[in-house]
Amino acid sequence: MLELPFNTSFRFFKMDLRLPFAEQLQPELVGTAVALVAVGITAAYIYFCKKPRGCLDPKKFKEFQLLKKTQLSHNSARFRFALPTSTSVLGLPVGKNILCRGKDGKGEQVERSYTPITLDSELGYFELVVKMYPQGRMSHHFRQMKEGDYLAVKGPKGRFSYKPGQARAYGMLAGGSGITPMFQLTRAILENPKDKTKLNLIYANVTLDDILLKEELDQLASKYPDRFQVYYVLNQPPESWTGGVGIVSKEMIQNHCPKPAKDIQILRCGPPGMNKAMATHLDALGYTPEMQFEF
Repeated sequence: MLELPFNTSFRFFKMDLRLPFAEQLQPELVGTAVALVAVGITAAYIYFCKKPRGCLDPKKFKEFQLLKKTQLSHNSARFRFALPTSTSVLGLPVGKNILCRGKDGKGEQVERSYTPITLDSELGYFELVVKMYPQGRMSHHFRQMKEGDYLAVKGPKGRFSYKPGQARAYGMLAGGSGITPMFQLTRAILENPKDKTKLNLIYANVTLDDILLKEELDQLASKYPDRFQVYYVLNQPPESWTGGVGIVSKEMIQNHCPKPAKDIQILRCGPPGMNKAMATHLDALGYTPEMQFEF
């Protein structure tokens, strides 16, 4: 048995090597040839089985070039950034986010956390969906970015960690751009055939145009109807609207989220006022602190 790095071993099959002119070779030369073959097989094993190394650095900022900027609405856009090579991965664990650095309208440095909507199954790039608020300091930086510009990024960071099957079900309460960590987690769960976790999302916005990633969310709900359900809530709905109206209420949570239990968790991410109101509702409905998490 040949010992490999990282406490792994590789057992060779018994082989009858018939090398040309082997009869004329000295025994030690035959042994050397076999050893070289073994080294070659070991190198190939390490090359093909080694997990790609991520591009992020938790201690220092690294710059990534903007490949494409797609306007989604009057105040939101989708940004695609290039990784060093076409086979590179960002290296962001599910549930984590990245810290982005830029300059505000006064030229002062600003840093904000964002959650990519892509996973490490997508090679060579990562994407952010950003809602750019009129007075937002980092919003100004993204609003001014043009294709070819660079964004400074550091990470991974964040308190939430996810492992497949760690909960029977998740209820998710999102508002505005708070959808991005929910979308990342939803994709990771649904696209893993071994993960049977169920997901219920309540997503609140002001108008229909404010709903980010609606097409992608609807496609996931259609593809995985037994595992993922989404309920949209609008403060200013159109006349033909059939979803929720107003703000997210206790009744909506009762009707569209898993009931309190030790093996479920309710996640929330939205504006501060919404997060505070949702925490009050969840406490009143019997969800313990261990059943709640705020991004």
